[in-house]
Amino acid sequence: MELIRTDAAPIPGGHYSQAVVHNGFVFVAGQLAFVPGQREHRPGPIAEQTEQALRNVEAILKAAGSGLDRVVQMTIYVSDMDHWGEVNATYARIMGSHRPARAIVPVKELHYGYGIEVQAIGVVG
Repeated sequence: MELIRTDAAPIPGGHYSQAVVHNGFVFVAGQLAFVPGQREHRPGPIAEQTEQALRNVEAILKAAGSGLDRVVQMTIYVSDMDHWGEVNATYARIMGSHRPARAIVPVKELHYGYGIEVQAIGVVG
């Protein structure tokens, strides 16, 4: 097992790794829309949060030798399903023609007032 850490994505604030690589897969921990290196939490509009969370996932995938085009499964946690249209449009723009398996999980709330968290599993190599 290989633990992944990159400064190109937010550093974990708890007892977990940004990702773990095992048996040809990378398992990316849930990513909020934190801006790497920024200490203040400013959630902003949901489309911006979605893009930042996906960019954080992308940076971690890259550090592990993978990429968004190698994601096989993605889980998206959304605190307000009324934002789903904006989330899905931003997701589609960033993911392009690649369509991994995906789950959308409505949740009551997310840490620091964020509206989205993204978790992914990708293929390495």
